[in-house]
Amino acid sequence: MRLLHTSDWHLGRSFHGNSTLPQLREVLGAIPGIVREHGIDAVLVSGDVFDHAAPAAELYGVLASVIQGIRAAGATVVITSGNHDNAARLGFQSEWAALGGVHVVTHADAFRRPVQLTDELGTVDVYAIPYLEPMLNTTLFPGEQLRSHQALLGRVMDEVRALAAARGNRSVVMAHCFAVNGGGDAAESEIEKAGEGLVWDLTAGGLDVVPTAVFAGVDYVALGHIHGRAELTAQIRYSGAPVHFSFSEAAKPRGGWIVELHAEGYHDATWVDFPVPRPLARIRGTLDELLGDAGLAEHEASWVEATLTDAVRPIDAMRRLRERFPHCAHIEFAPAARGERVETSYTERVAKKSDVDIVDEFLGLVRGGERLDESERELIRAVITQVTGASGATAVAAEGGDS
Repeated sequence: MRLLHTSDWHLGRSFHGNSTLPQLREVLGAIPGIVREHGIDAVLVSGDVFDHAAPAAELYGVLASVIQGIRAAGATVVITSGNHDNAARLGFQSEWAALGGVHVVTHADAFRRPVQLTDELGTVDVYAIPYLEPMLNTTLFPGEQLRSHQALLGRVMDEVRALAAARGNRSVVMAHCFAVNGGGDAAESEIEKAGEGLVWDLTAGGLDVVPTAVFAGVDYVALGHIHGRAELTAQIRYSGAPVHFSFSEAAKPRGGWIVELHAEGYHDATWVDFPVPRPLARIRGTLDELLGDAGLAEHEASWVEATLTDAVRPIDAMRRLRERFPHCAHIEFAPAARGERVETSYTERVAKKSDVDIVDEFLGLVRGGERLDESERELIRAVITQVTGASGATAVAAEGGDS
């Protein structure tokens, strides 16, 4: 049996104020072709189908179109809800959808009723676990206090292993969580490798960290929540998101895992690339350098994040960048340092200096060493004189003797 493991479609998410729906339509629309080409029996979507709890009606239409295409290509669909989804809305009419080979799993106890897939070798049980918030699922195991995601998923997996042993079929688990190898320093290392800009505080993206040991004892674990692909073990993997949702993901491939199960269980997993409608590019330099560098022509159709190193922020930088890079989505400013800064107290820096000199030194500090030019100096003199009156004129006169 061949499964295509995907996750984190996030229908409805924006990218620096731009809709990602055109890209998602194209990428998700390619999945039926992958199903046909590789003989996929089932497509797994491990949570975060939508980006918001109340998705727009148009997004349901996109989801329906993708599912129809997958079913027409011959594959069953198994979807779980993630922490971004509204489980009740996503699971509406799921009982009827299952009759058509589309299993939308949103009920907390659904893992007790595995989705059954069959091939010539027998049955594969898919234990689809929706995102389980511990505080909202206290009745799942009456009398037990399972306050963390790790504790709750651990208890769920104990029951899954017991069911799998009793049923004797090949077993696949779907879960939406932040899983790491080991704990402590090892867990912190896994968070850093995930590249999601997260801070180690026992949670990640709002989810408790869950050791991979929790998922031991099944043939394959299809995880969702992390947007970059990851192989935690041969049989525990993240597929990542189908499109890039942040510039931090620029170097990460987009696609899914084709998981092959033989009679004895897990055989292997191979990566299949999804199309990238608009790649991401991170470019760096002064504004004039970026506008004039012929080598950057390949990025003119990309989403662009530009880091400008000009000592002084250029006027109208975004408009000028978009004249060359129409899809420039974000600008960072990182002025190139000019010489070493001497750390002194504010009192020391302003002692016996005129107002103009104080402004001059401040601008030199924040502009990487570039101080007032003569036109700026004249402007500052005029402003100080207008605002402070005679006392300002005295200060300006004192400064003028040194200029």
